[in-house]
Amino acid sequence: MTIKGMSWRDSERITWLLFAVAVVAVYFFALDVPLLGPDEPRYAQVAREMFERGDLVTPTLGGYNWFEKPALLYWLQYFSFSLFGIGEFAARFGSALFGLGTITSMWLLGRAVSHPLPPIDSLGPLSEHDDPALSTQHSDLSTHTSDLGWWLALITATSLGLMAFSRGGSFDIVITFPVTASLVSFYIYEHSDASNRAQRYISLSLFYAFIGVGLIGKGLIGAVFPGAIVVFYFLLCRRWPRKELILSALWGSVIVLIVAGFWYLPMFLTHGWEFWDEFFVQHHFQRYTSNKYKHPGPFWFFFLVLPLMTIPWIPFFIAAIWKSVRRFIFRKTPESGDFIDYRPDLVKFAFSWLLVPLVFFSLSGSKLPGYILPALPAAAVIAGLAVVHYAKRSNARQLLIKYLAFITLVVVVSVLRFALPVFARDDSMKHLVEVADGKGYSKSEILNLHTIVHSLEFYGAGRLVREDDGKQWKFLGDRGIVGHIMKNGGKPVLVAVPPQFEAQLTTSPFLNSEVLGRTSEITMVGVSLRKTGGTKR
Repeated sequence: MTIKGMSWRDSERITWLLFAVAVVAVYFFALDVPLLGPDEPRYAQVAREMFERGDLVTPTLGGYNWFEKPALLYWLQYFSFSLFGIGEFAARFGSALFGLGTITSMWLLGRAVSHPLPPIDSLGPLSEHDDPALSTQHSDLSTHTSDLGWWLALITATSLGLMAFSRGGSFDIVITFPVTASLVSFYIYEHSDASNRAQRYISLSLFYAFIGVGLIGKGLIGAVFPGAIVVFYFLLCRRWPRKELILSALWGSVIVLIVAGFWYLPMFLTHGWEFWDEFFVQHHFQRYTSNKYKHPGPFWFFFLVLPLMTIPWIPFFIAAIWKSVRRFIFRKTPESGDFIDYRPDLVKFAFSWLLVPLVFFSLSGSKLPGYILPALPAAAVIAGLAVVHYAKRSNARQLLIKYLAFITLVVVVSVLRFALPVFARDDSMKHLVEVADGKGYSKSEILNLHTIVHSLEFYGAGRLVREDDGKQWKFLGDRGIVGHIMKNGGKPVLVAVPPQFEAQLTTSPFLNSEVLGRTSEITMVGVSLRKTGGTKR
């Protein structure tokens, strides 16, 4: 595809730049929908409390210490709140930036490969559907080294997993970017010219610096994954790392400690054993080795989830995996010009990157889809190399791939514009709280009956009833509601209750109840004590 009056290469550059602009626009589009699920509202509320206190160290939820996760997401939200005000867009802005950072890292990885494509003839005979003029463009196609960065960026940016998690104010994308940036920095170091010492030391320093960022991003896996992936990569290559890399661990560890110490040191000094027990013992080791937090899953769970995250590129990913299995396990002879032969060291690096998180989390007692997100860039490399192998056979194939990416972005925007707001209205408590506040309950406490609604952490902040450890209180019947109202001077309250238990309030002889609104899972009811001789509302 060329633009009239431009050379083929100039036209390609314009196309890629337009793609980059489109991706940025899509990644920031519709970030202002209500916060979804149980996690987004809690994390945003933690950041809001830190922001309102001017405290960058101690995470709290409802005023109680909350050491489940490290601070990086909260810092992103903290500074976004200062720029845009407290709200949904600001809560997700940092996640979108880290999604774009992941894409940029993949672009840099492709640029760093700097390896020409195999000759056109080695790709095999052209089919009758391929462009006959392609052979005349050999000189252009052999200079597509820089384009590998764009292809990897395209595959990564339009993969379902990254598009979804870059829109959520949660920790999965917050750990994915520093892990990706760290590994890309290592690869650039490992394959840079030995005479370019400045680039090598800068890349190696960034490798360690991003490990430190990863530690603040989601804890120990920020260091475990890059380290284990690099070790596994050298095992696959069947060679030792150079002495320079081994010795760098001495000064590199200092960089890691300095970066991570910006948060861990003041936390240890301020909270001591409480922080160690909750953060490391409970939310690292117990979460990994048990089902304490009620997120079980079969061993093969992530072997299904990860390929689905590569949609719409899943056919290329599956095909590339199969070719690699045939090549390395069954010793099958690859096709002429196979993508594995294009850059075998990059393929080995991608498989190291893919397998370490995949095996690690498959062995865990706790499983959630977002856990495997740090492996998605590796899947994008594998799928991306297969896409390049396919697309470079003809201009028509290149155009087909770009159209598929464009259609993906259009579909995503359509879903965000028309479907997501409907889902968010039903999933979030924002609308129900707004309706209740508009009917005179803006100062009322909010109680949970037979459930815990985490969405209320953000939308009902400062109005929730809590246990001594800071968790929301779950009432188990109308008598408990009556007792609480009497204890607090008879003031009306709001009650969030599943629809199947709604009648406990509306038929209670002790309460006046006003149904204010419903979602598919929660009914919001305004409740007050029923006066003797009065009538029930």
